[in-house]
Amino acid sequence: MREYRLTDFLPTTKKELELRGWTELDIILFSGDAYVDHPSFGAAVIGRTLEAAGYRVAIVPQPDWHGDFRDFKKLGRPRLFFGISPGCMDSMVNKYTANRRLRSEDAYSPDGRHDLRPEYPTIVYTHILKQLFPDVPVVLGGIEASLRRLTHFDYWQEQLRKSILIDAGADLLIYGMGEKPIVEVANLLADGTPISQVRNVPQTVYLAQQNAVPGGIREDDIVLHSHEECLRDKRAQAENFRHIEEQSNMMHAQRLIQPMAPLDSKFSNPDSTTLCVVVNPPYPPMTTQEIDASFDLPYTRQPHPKYKGKRIPAYDMIKHSVNIHRGCFGGCAFCTISAHQGKFISCRSKESILKEVKQVIEMPDFKGYLSDLGGPSANMYGMHGHNQNACEKCRRPSCIHPQICPNLDTSHAKLLDIYRAVDALPGIKRSFIGSGVRYDLLLYRSKDEAANQSAQEYTRELITRHVSGRLKVAPEHTSDGVLRLMRKPSFQQFYEFKRIFDRINREEGLHQQIIPYFISSHPGCHEADMAELAVITKNLDFHLEQVQDFTPTPMTNATETWYTGYDPYTLEAVFSAKTPREKLAQRQYFFWYKPEERRNIEQSLRRIGRPDLIAKLYNNNEYHRTKPDRQEPKEGKRGRNRHHR
Repeated sequence: MREYRLTDFLPTTKKELELRGWTELDIILFSGDAYVDHPSFGAAVIGRTLEAAGYRVAIVPQPDWHGDFRDFKKLGRPRLFFGISPGCMDSMVNKYTANRRLRSEDAYSPDGRHDLRPEYPTIVYTHILKQLFPDVPVVLGGIEASLRRLTHFDYWQEQLRKSILIDAGADLLIYGMGEKPIVEVANLLADGTPISQVRNVPQTVYLAQQNAVPGGIREDDIVLHSHEECLRDKRAQAENFRHIEEQSNMMHAQRLIQPMAPLDSKFSNPDSTTLCVVVNPPYPPMTTQEIDASFDLPYTRQPHPKYKGKRIPAYDMIKHSVNIHRGCFGGCAFCTISAHQGKFISCRSKESILKEVKQVIEMPDFKGYLSDLGGPSANMYGMHGHNQNACEKCRRPSCIHPQICPNLDTSHAKLLDIYRAVDALPGIKRSFIGSGVRYDLLLYRSKDEAANQSAQEYTRELITRHVSGRLKVAPEHTSDGVLRLMRKPSFQQFYEFKRIFDRINREEGLHQQIIPYFISSHPGCHEADMAELAVITKNLDFHLEQVQDFTPTPMTNATETWYTGYDPYTLEAVFSAKTPREKLAQRQYFFWYKPEERRNIEQSLRRIGRPDLIAKLYNNNEYHRTKPDRQEPKEGKRGRNRHHR
């Protein structure tokens, strides 16, 4: 592998500018993450994209926000704008667990340090830049901007907050994958357009006075309930979210407008003091040529030399992996992908993927094993609708829930071709699939027999060639009532997939494990559901490891349900475990096999009127294996509501 020089990275200091002979910058990016020059790190992608468009770009990673703000001043004033990329994760999710405890490390900081980024870096960085350079535009981007672009619930502050564009005081916000909008914004500013007139770029959000929204309020605009209405009425917030999610996942979306003051829905009495957040529709999904162009930029695939000798946990996890597509049409209620990448799949070409794999092979510490060849969901590569006209009109947030759309091409043939081409490269011993696999796609039987055959081939090849001893899948729960609200398939499908997994292992003489992921305290989940989960997973001989407590993250269907108490799509009332005691009562059932948990669990089962489950968990003489067709909890007897996480 070639030895990279300092000038092969985007500059981060004045010295690095001098090495390039630069005296002025067009754009300066401030990042909450360490600077890793790799296509999995957003700041690097945006920086390289702007560089390829002809702009002089620098990155200031993890600036010190204390004291005299020297990190914010050291590169001076950019010609066009400052860009804020707060990090690959929402800063609060990155820092705190669902119980609001500090995580063990910050995966995107050198040596996992916690003190290198503030909470809400988008807001903190923008305030400092506006204080130092009030006339220089600030453009927001990244996951934190995407998830907080409109009124949203903040779990860590336990309050409904306005658009982060208002809280930060920035000039423009870009949501989603930002390569196309950032270049268009830069081009407009370079041509002399004031930032206050950049109003028609797709996938951007801006503020406008109510009586000065460009083009006026059109018939096809969706006017959301105002922020103040949402504060007064949680049902209004739930109604808003349905529009937000639907428009985030449509091929031809409508413009969203949310007033930030009380306002009648017809705008019949304009008030110039009423501020509106205007969300322009997104760009169409990236073409293969466009996504190839992004991944083929001259990344070094390494952390900046300033981190020599330091460990960046997130980089260690992905340095020997390759991302092959963007987007996910699963629509899981608790997932943020739809708010950032959308449901349509954009695939890289085989040539682009192989080119990157060859770069990984050349890395000095590569031993022949790719850690992941995947994407947001491992086995959605190459999938799309047979009839694109139907897709262009579709409003469903998921292509596979409540059932797999008959218009979806579920063939795994293109993905198998990628796997086989990668495995044939000299230097590759094994390529593993570390991304989550949707087993409902593998089990689906369509009218296309060739697609069905490819799914069966994929299943066998996955299990025999791409599992490193343990295959991780995400059933998430065992209760079909909870799973419906999660937008996940019935647990019966997990049974079916496990039978196939076990059979193939026997046939091939393998001794691999299937490792399921589960979630507690999701909206719609009651304590009895978790107790039954414990019995069911015991019957399957699982001692659960991959578990988590539901964390309400901004801009997900589950979070809106958790906060408002309503399912945004049906407006039915939904129960959620919210207090620490309620959440702990659910979580304890994951660990029924630990002796120290037994006493509390037995007391809890008596309290909730399910002492019948005690014998199934702890008394071998009375233990009965639960059959698959008797797995569903009897919701009707307890009058429970359906919930989303």
